[in-house]
This record gives sequence, structure tokens and C-alpha cells, in this order.
Amino acid sequence: MVGEFVRLEVADGVGTIRLDRPKMNALNVQVQEEIRAAATEAAGRDDIRAVIVYGGEKVFAAGADIKEMADMSYTDMVRRSGALQSSLTSVARIPKPVVAAVTGYALGGGCELALCADIRIAADDAKLGQPEVALGIIPGAGGTQRLARLVGPSRAKEMIFTGRFVGADEALAIGLVDKVVPADQVYADAVAWASRFANGPAYALRAAKEAVDRGLEVDLETGLELERQQFTALFATEDRSIGMTSFIENGPGKADFKGR
Repeated sequence: MVGEFVRLEVADGVGTIRLDRPKMNALNVQVQEEIRAAATEAAGRDDIRAVIVYGGEKVFAAGADIKEMADMSYTDMVRRSGALQSSLTSVARIPKPVVAAVTGYALGGGCELALCADIRIAADDAKLGQPEVALGIIPGAGGTQRLARLVGPSRAKEMIFTGRFVGADEALAIGLVDKVVPADQVYADAVAWASRFANGPAYALRAAKEAVDRGLEVDLETGLELERQQFTALFATEDRSIGMTSFIENGPGKADFKGR
């Protein structure tokens, strides 16, 4: 999949959703829809087992296209806001491990896009934040919800109320990112992480992700039932048989999974 500003690159079982809209990867409507298209394709392709979201060496995404948004009326945004949210949610719904490789700025919609990944690897000079309050608005593509679930409601409120930028070290300390590395190593580290799943048990990974994500949306008892159903269903897969047979015969970590 190749769009004007977003493309899906595939190598060795890993798909990279690459944003490339100079200078700052501003997320205008076209970019949002190209992200959706790339995420949908990545979700459906059997040759992709894990996904990286990457904005390039200098910047992840500095936010929405404010010039485009400034001309939108209330009724314009009523029509657009659902598609805005769902375009980024399409990344969160990819049923495979997803890592955001964050360089430079990940602000506003860019931060919200990073929040849609399962983990975030950030450059040591990266800046993340939800500065929408400076525009007289609030995050509208998942920031109030995903950020609060990730770092807790009080930290999320402080970040959103002030609109301040959070440096990489603080982001790591509060759980906003999961690993900090030198800027020139961010993408390589993301590839190394994603490559671990290139020959993994695809349906087990999918089930684990869905159980965690859906479980966070419900009470504990319902979440445990979701887990039980996912756990039980995996006994119908070929990979379950391969994994258990390999463990018995060869010990742990040596199974040759088929993704079936």
C-alpha cells in the first residue's frame, strides 16, 4: 500500500506504517485516511506478523493540520470527528503486536497515534504531549481516554490541562513510553522488537492482545470470562499443538510456529 503521505513497507514478517508528509507529518484528513488504509491492510495480510508505526528520523508526528482544522465549523467537525477517531483506532485494532518508533515530536494527534501502539520506543530527545488546550480545544482522537488508561487519570489531566511537552526520560518514568534509546537507534530497536514475532504463534498473539485490550474496557469478572474464551479457543489451532509438542520433545522456546 502506497499513499501520497503514508505507505506500508513489508520485510521479513514486519510491516512498517511510514508517515512521510514534510515537514512535521501533520495529520490532515488525507493522512488520517491513508493511516486507516495502511492499518487495514496490515491487519489483513498474513505475511505481516507485527507492525511498526514510524514517522522518520526527525519527527514522529507534530499533530493535526491546524490550518485545515481552523477552517472547519462545528457542523464540519460533527461530520468529521468520528472518522478522525476511527482512523487512529484502526491502528489500535490491528490484531498483531504494534510498536511506535517515536523520534522528535509526538504531539497532539501524533501523541494519540503513538498511544494506539502496544508499546512505544522513543528517542532520548523525543517530546510527547497533548497541547490542544493552547488552541482552546481538547484531544479528540483518543488522547483523554488512552492517555489516562496508560499513565493514570491525574497525570493525564495534568498533561492535558497544561499542554506541556514531556521529555523522553519523564515519559519513561511515568509509563508513557516503554524504552528510550539514542535517536539513531529508534527504528532499529523497533524492528528488533517486532521481528521477535515474525515467526510467532499469530493467533495466540492476537488472542492475548484482544484479551488485554477488551478486558480493560469491562469489569474484572467479565474480563476473566473473555480470557477464558480466548484461552480455550486456542486449543483449536495448529500452533497450540506445535508449541506443546515442541515443549515436550525439545524444551521451551524452540517451536516452529505456522501461524495457523
